[in-house]
Amino acid sequence: MMDALPEWSNLLIRWFHVFAGILWIGSTWYFTWLDRQLHAAPEGVWMVHSGGFYLVEKQQDPKVDPSKIHWFRYEALFTWLSGLVLLYLVYYSGGLMEDAPRWLGAGLIVVGWGAVVSYAALVAVAWWLTRAMEGRAAYIHLGAMMGTIMALNVWLRILPAQRKLVAAIAAGQPPNPVLAERAKDRSKHNTFIILPVVMTMISNHFPTATYGSAYNWQVFAVLVLVGWGAAKIVRER
Repeated sequence: MMDALPEWSNLLIRWFHVFAGILWIGSTWYFTWLDRQLHAAPEGVWMVHSGGFYLVEKQQDPKVDPSKIHWFRYEALFTWLSGLVLLYLVYYSGGLMEDAPRWLGAGLIVVGWGAVVSYAALVAVAWWLTRAMEGRAAYIHLGAMMGTIMALNVWLRILPAQRKLVAAIAAGQPPNPVLAERAKDRSKHNTFIILPVVMTMISNHFPTATYGSAYNWQVFAVLVLVGWGAAKIVRER
């Protein structure tokens, strides 16, 4: 039984990670869709789900007790933390990082938020990683880096803006629309980033086509563009 403990730990944490990610990305995409619908129909959006009918409206000048507001924040935190635990279990303690310095992958995750500011930079990081470590590890670390960017978008950009908006409501002042737009932009960025992240997660099942290919970093670059294009199409519907 004790021999199977690492595998059980991997299974349970991976299960938790995937479910937390579903909650996080599901709510992000739901509100992205909802905001677009409300832009076209400001009077409200009618929906039907699980036997109930719902009318959702966007409040421009809300009068509500801040303690009654639900915050969508822990989904991102738990997804990110469980992902880091998985990265450690599978790669750092699982023997899959023996050919590369461990500080390399960990350092990339820490500084990646500030480093990846463009598609060209992301491709450059992919090129470098596929030469610094084994292809499978490179893909997963790219996914971890982008996932970290998403989580930091939530906790360092979106939530601080939301706190200021809620504080204004509590003080009886109108919310600052600039803060709202900035938070919305970060959420929009996350809807684009998530598709390449998921691609890196499932790439383990397709080694020949992805990380195991002689053109692994070029494949990554193309699939990122495909993911972003798909995200744009979905966002516009």
